[in-house]
Amino acid sequence: MNQKRTNPIIVVVLTLFSLACLIPFWLVFMISVADENWVTAHGYSFWPGKFSLVAYQYLIEDAEKILRAYGVSALVTVIGVVVSLFVTSAMAYALSRKEFPLRGALSFYILITMLFSGGLLPWYLVYTRFLHVQDTLLALIIPGLIGGFNVIIMRTFFTNSIPPSLIDSSQIDGAGEFRTYFSIILPLSLPVMATIGLFTTVSYWNDWFTSLVFIQNEKLFSLQYLLTKTLMNASFLQTIANKAYSSTAQVTTPLESIRMAMAMIAIGPLVLVFPFLQKYFVRGLTVGAVKG
Repeated sequence: MNQKRTNPIIVVVLTLFSLACLIPFWLVFMISVADENWVTAHGYSFWPGKFSLVAYQYLIEDAEKILRAYGVSALVTVIGVVVSLFVTSAMAYALSRKEFPLRGALSFYILITMLFSGGLLPWYLVYTRFLHVQDTLLALIIPGLIGGFNVIIMRTFFTNSIPPSLIDSSQIDGAGEFRTYFSIILPLSLPVMATIGLFTTVSYWNDWFTSLVFIQNEKLFSLQYLLTKTLMNASFLQTIANKAYSSTAQVTTPLESIRMAMAMIAIGPLVLVFPFLQKYFVRGLTVGAVKG
């Protein structure tokens, strides 16, 4: 009886919590369609007193560049996530096998890469002097292919969630390592694959620094870098214009509205992807948890 009485309360609490999670999105959207002068005078508001679409009009002026950048980011994200999941899962599977002779050495190497960085200059020289991938899509894909944290999470899942007897049985039936990996390991690893895939998707989609370092061709700019550059240009133009006019006739560029409009444009794909991965994402969060 007590459980039945508390169910409506739990539903109400969770509903309110879910609605609260939408508050930041609503606030960002309202600022993006608010008049810049009103925002400057009154601050952020959930319902501004004056609306304006100047920020979106400013961004739409470069609609062709934005659409092309969308395509670049989408292509890099899809290819990067697929290849990253394959490389990460293959490495994690090898490290989860106790009979793998380099298991300890590679695990220690992965740990070292998580604690210490090789430095920005050597990182840049590797991709430009040795790999020669500057001004190519590979420069946007390769740096984020594998991460030590993701390998450890996936290795933990393989070790704790997939019985060694299942792998031994497949090998007794004549399956090799690759057949075992593709036919048994991957189908049983959807939760952790979806979790790591979501992390990797967010990482690739939000990456702007790689474009800043390696890309000079405007046709290969990622969406995040293009939007960042657009905002910097708007800020620069406002500064120059204000210096050219007197203090009584300053030019106002909707920087705050542009910033929030950029956020609305950039976050769209992630909002659409997450619901499809939510089930596996929740299951993947329990990787390594103690079973009762």
